[in-house]
Amino acid sequence: MTQAAVIGAGTMGNGIAHVLALHGWSVTLIDAVPAALEKAQKTIRANLDRQAKKGAIAADAVDETLGRIAMQASTDAAAGASLVVEAVSENPAVKFAIFEALDRACGPDAILATNTSSISITEIGARTRRPDKVIGMHFMNPVPVMELVEVIRGHATSDATTMRVMEISRALGKTPVEVNDYPGFVSNRVLMPMINEAVFCVMEGVATPEAIDTVMKLGMAHPMGPLTLADFIGLDVCLAILEVLHKGLGDDKYRACPLLRKMVAAGFLGRKSGRGFYDYSAK
Repeated sequence: MTQAAVIGAGTMGNGIAHVLALHGWSVTLIDAVPAALEKAQKTIRANLDRQAKKGAIAADAVDETLGRIAMQASTDAAAGASLVVEAVSENPAVKFAIFEALDRACGPDAILATNTSSISITEIGARTRRPDKVIGMHFMNPVPVMELVEVIRGHATSDATTMRVMEISRALGKTPVEVNDYPGFVSNRVLMPMINEAVFCVMEGVATPEAIDTVMKLGMAHPMGPLTLADFIGLDVCLAILEVLHKGLGDDKYRACPLLRKMVAAGFLGRKSGRGFYDYSAK
């Protein structure tokens, strides 16, 4: 059985572990926080049960899939993996430290992938002795549902590594799209300015959040309005990505809206905090 490791048991990490295990991989889900691993196990079971009830997977696949996922606390547990996917917070220093540790722990042929939504693959790869085997594997949230995987090549990522990750993504039932390593890649370079402009519309009193989202849903056929989506992503995450874009590209069109900064400073982060552009406290 092919072995994989996923670093980080949060929303993205448990989703990636879920999809890998469902498709036959033996997965070690690694997180230093025991409560995060416990929560991840419950979330994966609930999501698998939901898939089974909908008929998307066989009923007996739930326990089989869970049986392929082991929980561990140390990155050393990734030692036997041929593929490692890092899915921790969007903090460069944290990611650099993890990749340095993975480089020491993993075999020389292991591919080290990051689920980062904006941080440079080239910079991450440079922290290892195998930059040719470091690549971006940017899944979309929720991972078990969304089809896209943005496959990002760092400056030193090899053709062989890229081809292998494209193959793996297809085998997971995803549609991989190859892009190069520039700030925000494609998904967030296009998405975040739209979200940011929607926030400016709120700040300037052009329309209410509900009105802005309705225009984009009914007028542009978006399944979710930009402000609802921002709340779903996390306003702090949106701000962090915009800052990467602004710094990396040096263009003021990526300057974060002052209202977005104010809301993040106030702790209005969207769904995860109970309040963003909408109130989730009663849900």
